[in-house]
Amino acid sequence: MMQPDDFIQLSALQHYAFCPRQCALIHIEQVWTENRLTAEGRIMHEHVHDEGNESRGDVRIERGVSLRSLEMGIIGKADVIEYHRQPDGTWQAFPVEYKRGKPKSDDSDKIQLCAQAMCLEEMLNAHIPAGALFYGKIRRRLDVAFDETLRRETIEAAQNTRELIEPGQTPKPVYSKRCESCSLMGECM
Repeated sequence: MMQPDDFIQLSALQHYAFCPRQCALIHIEQVWTENRLTAEGRIMHEHVHDEGNESRGDVRIERGVSLRSLEMGIIGKADVIEYHRQPDGTWQAFPVEYKRGKPKSDDSDKIQLCAQAMCLEEMLNAHIPAGALFYGKIRRRLDVAFDETLRRETIEAAQNTRELIEPGQTPKPVYSKRCESCSLMGECM
């Protein structure tokens, strides 16, 4: 079992899945550059977290929920956890992660969301089959099923992220199309 000092940030999994070098720049070298896109994302997250908790019929909504997994050694926050009342009267957790842009062609956002669900499963001793990604650019939710493939990808991303961060070595830059949408492109290259 992990000790609190050994935990990695849940968001690092998304950064790693998007680009290991970006993950290292942020989580090892502590490099961060605010640009218009990151500022819009930060403001959107602040707004989501500031709205407070609420209930709407058979749905309870909690914002800025602290999460952790002792098993995977990750810690972070969920933007929103909706709890949906089931026919038997129990409540089913449904994590919702807010993203400023639009859906990505890779699974990096889905891995982050699945990691949130896996933290909740461990914390609540419950199965969480699905969640959603809300994309600000298209103003829509994308439902995400937490199938075995995505769960394996998430566990692997957590292991790979830990293996990247622990020795403190930043990988060399490798240019690809995704670099154009990275806020750290100038610092990276």
